[in-house]
Amino acid sequence: QLQLVESGGGLVQPGGALTLSCAVSGSTLDYKAIGWFRQAPGKERQGVGCIVTADNSEYYANFVKGRFTISRDNTKTTMYLQMNSLQPEDTAVYYCAVETTGRPIAAIMDGTYDSWGQGTQVSVSS
Repeated sequence: QLQLVESGGGLVQPGGALTLSCAVSGSTLDYKAIGWFRQAPGKERQGVGCIVTADNSEYYANFVKGRFTISRDNTKTTMYLQMNSLQPEDTAVYYCAVETTGRPIAAIMDGTYDSWGQGTQVSVSS
C-alpha cells in the first residue's frame, strides 16, 4: 500500500507560478506510473500529467502543455508539479496519484489511478 501526501498549494495571481510536491511512501515503491490529476467543484476529474516509470516518458494534458512540468527526485519518493502561467481555470484541488497495474496511458490521462493523496487546493485569482 502506497501513501501519498501533497503539499504546496495556495493562492496565486493569474500569470503566477506554483510548485506542488508529493511525498510517496510505502513498503514497496512499485508503481507503473505516477502523476497528477485535478478536480474543480462541480467538474469531472482531469488528468494533468504523468511519468511512466518503465521508460520515464512524460505525458501532459493539452491544456497544460508548455506550462506545467512533472519531475521526480532520484529516490523516486518525491514528485513535483511545476506550474507556470497559471490561469483562473487552473483553480482546483490537485491530487498526486500512482497507477500500479499498467493501464493504457489514455486511461491514466483520464485520471484513472489506484491510489492518491488527500489533495492540495490551488486557487488562481486576482
